[in-house]
Amino acid sequence: MDRSRAEVETGSLARLAADAKRYLDEAAQVLGATAQAEAERVARVSAILADRLRQGGTLFTCGNGGSAADAQHVATELAGKFFLQRPGLAAIALTTNTSALTAIANDFSYDEVFVRQLSGLARPGDVLMAFTTSGRSANTRLAAEWARDHQVITVGFTGRPGRAWADTLDHAFVVASDVTPHIQQAHITLGHAICALAEAELFGPHGTPPAGRS
Repeated sequence: MDRSRAEVETGSLARLAADAKRYLDEAAQVLGATAQAEAERVARVSAILADRLRQGGTLFTCGNGGSAADAQHVATELAGKFFLQRPGLAAIALTTNTSALTAIANDFSYDEVFVRQLSGLARPGDVLMAFTTSGRSANTRLAAEWARDHQVITVGFTGRPGRAWADTLDHAFVVASDVTPHIQQAHITLGHAICALAEAELFGPHGTPPAGRS
């Protein structure tokens, strides 16, 4: 490699490193602000979720794109395990059945891909976690509206653009950012915290099953 090329690459790497630090610092600031604003809500939602699961309820999750990945991630942490070796929990992501998604989208509309599944599966006292960074996803909004009308507890995850939607839900986490990746990073961190606390509430620090569970 000649000297001029090496100098260009060194300069390019330095700029990239500066950009990386700026991005990571911004993400950390959003997470820090979220921790300050939402710790109490995390505790409240975790307690509600643990109670509903203990009573035989089911958690349903939904979202689109990166929010679908977050929805699936949270459901998997509960259906499988988070920290503890313990029985699986009733958690279903409405984003994973491709036959249902494509049939409903084709025969009805994409707006209904979550609500039609939810209406066939959910019962009063279940919990819906709905993820949308903007608060404008029609299919997520319809699912949440149906849930509220049918005594399913609604928990929303959104960003600053979705504040008005958040006000229509039982519980909502509004990340103080307009940047989609930062919002989603905060959402999965909130989801992880809820899973950890709900799991500990149900099974204790060493995974002891609660009364009435095998």
